[in-house]
Amino acid sequence: MSTKHTRSIAEELRRSFDRLTPTERKPARVLLANYPVAGLETVAQFAARAEVSGPTILRLIGKLGFSSYPEFQQALREELTARLQSPLAKTPGAGAGGDLLERMAEAVCDNIRVTLADLPRAEFDAVVALLADPRRTIYLLGGRFGQALAEYFRAHLRVLRKGVQVISGQPATWPETLLDLSPKDVLVVFDVRRYQTDVITFAERAAARGTQIVLFTDQWLSPISKVAAHTLPVHITVPSRWDSAVATLTLIECLIATITERHWPQARSRIEQLEALRQTPDGAPLELP
Repeated sequence: MSTKHTRSIAEELRRSFDRLTPTERKPARVLLANYPVAGLETVAQFAARAEVSGPTILRLIGKLGFSSYPEFQQALREELTARLQSPLAKTPGAGAGGDLLERMAEAVCDNIRVTLADLPRAEFDAVVALLADPRRTIYLLGGRFGQALAEYFRAHLRVLRKGVQVISGQPATWPETLLDLSPKDVLVVFDVRRYQTDVITFAERAAARGTQIVLFTDQWLSPISKVAAHTLPVHITVPSRWDSAVATLTLIECLIATITERHWPQARSRIEQLEALRQTPDGAPLELP
């Protein structure tokens, strides 16, 4: 297996999980729960952590396409390097030939295709059910760029249901929101590489209060994945010094479309009421400031 593979090892594990034996699934779960640290240990340490034998570890990495444990570990180290890359460290591929717009379009489309193809339908359906449950309050939180995605998602969800809010403002004000979180709530978090410490800390503390975490992250997995009830990895790399949010936005819109169609009677009633509120008594559209 090439270490340049477009999918991360975590994604390969998720894709291969049904093909693993019950014994092999134990180290797979341990690695996903302690990603990528568990895989950077020795075979003996990894085996002891997962309570399996060394040969079981080697069979697992063989099923992932690696010919040796050092090759597997080298791939994990390269992922760690990728997770920390800033725009200064990335190579945009300006000298790769061809038109940049064409290469960007191809990469973005490929990100969408791979993201949606690899997404387990059971995971997607579980997130739809959580977000559509009127008994739950939905909170959304993002980092430097993820906050814009959180606002976009909120704008649509607020049309479909009540009890949706974005956590904003300075991180120093977030504990007030944390205090109100409970096991009946859902926290949707956007966190991609160069993961934000304040966002991670908030999600971990929310999970400790029993709040269901839905995580949008990249193929290398934010540390929040360790406490998330549902993790939705998306592909973000393009021939640019910047990462792409297009696949994430596509997944958001797939969720919005699915929630709307599966709960159309409730959604239609709410939209009809909203449309009525937007009208003046004489039927003309209401001009809002």
